Amino acid sequence: MKGTPMKRAIYTLLMSWLLVWSSVVSVTAQAAMATTQSAVVAQVEQYDRQQLLQAINEKGVKEQLQSMGVDADAVEQRIHTLTGEELAQLNAEAQNLPAGQGVLGLLVLIFVVFIITDMLCATNIFNFVKCINK
Repeated sequence: MKGTPMKRAIYTLLMSWLLVWSSVVSVTAQAAMATTQSAVVAQVEQYDRQQLLQAINEKGVKEQLQSMGVDADAVEQRIHTLTGEELAQLNAEAQNLPAGQGVLGLLVLIFVVFIITDMLCATNIFNFVKCINK
């Protein structure tokens, strides 16, 4: 019976330590209600991104991008990083262009956006564009 009080003391110490440790380390879950507006904005952004990606993946557009020296994969990566406002602006510009000029106008618009992002040091697509923040 010598070991019984010692075991009880060890168990008590261990349980006390676990209780203190679990209360210190415990993490509470934080959640918020998703509003209808945030869900709609997310869907619109996804739709705009898909439209832009479909336009970029057309054969004529890819050929034009390659003739300008732009890698199609770099364009797709940049489209995935665009904010919702940038996506909406690009798609609005594309919708306002006449049917025959839509592809060329979209290419020019994307080209200008890439030049601006290169100038702001956000991307490094074109070697001839110098970063203004350096």
